[in-house]
Amino acid sequence: MRLAVIAGRGDLPKSVVAAARESGDLQSVIALEGFANPSDFENAKSLRIGELGGVFKFLKKNSISHICFCGNVERPDFTSIKPDFIAMLNLPGIVKSAQKGDDTLLRHLMGLFEKEGFEVVSPQEICAPLLMQEGVLGDVRMKEGHREDVLAACHIAQSIGSLDIGQGAVVAKGVTLAVEAQEGTDSMLMRVSALPKALRGTEEDRKGVLAKMVKPIQDQRIDLPVIGLTTVENVSAAGLAGIVLEANGALVLDKEAVIKCANENGIFIIGLPPSNKA
Repeated sequence: MRLAVIAGRGDLPKSVVAAARESGDLQSVIALEGFANPSDFENAKSLRIGELGGVFKFLKKNSISHICFCGNVERPDFTSIKPDFIAMLNLPGIVKSAQKGDDTLLRHLMGLFEKEGFEVVSPQEICAPLLMQEGVLGDVRMKEGHREDVLAACHIAQSIGSLDIGQGAVVAKGVTLAVEAQEGTDSMLMRVSALPKALRGTEEDRKGVLAKMVKPIQDQRIDLPVIGLTTVENVSAAGLAGIVLEANGALVLDKEAVIKCANENGIFIIGLPPSNKA
């Protein structure tokens, strides 16, 4: 395949680009202006979100057959973007889908690219080693006392996911401390850190878990849950005991650093099979 990576913010695009380059599939990188730095990639093209026609033109000029969306892109202010002609024609449909939730918006955008003849592939197809596997990641094991929090956090994360709200939830000692919405996981964990220690535990006496689950309605070719070193550091700062992910339904960036940090801070990371999430 002749692959182009459309990169947003964060470290995931770097991992995807590196894997695609190693396999020989990578042809081009589009760094979305305001989210990805084109200097992070060799010969990247910088384009604005509103340049939909420009993106299509660039991809066709480079004979691209497959595209991969990866990295964080916050929902734009549709009143302030400067759409090109193609984007202007499609803007009503984009805005309408955005009103129904992020997953609907992403599905609509992928559909536009598919209508132009491009096949959308997922980041996990390109760099499968990033997928969280079933079982424990690292040396720290979940204690039986954490089980109820794990089950509750997974259930809540699935519930808000079914409503297309977010992918993450934090539960400690049976109390829901936070759910993820538009702010993202890191900001949610910072909110948890600001709560009284009696609610969330401490670095000396950890309580509670972060669960990140695939939305039940989600197209898994895009926006799969992701954790990295910063996630573990924020979990540690919040006094939480662990992280729960869906096996083969989440990506772990820089696994060696993640495992090292989790081990040093006594944080468990587990991948649960889909049938055991709730």
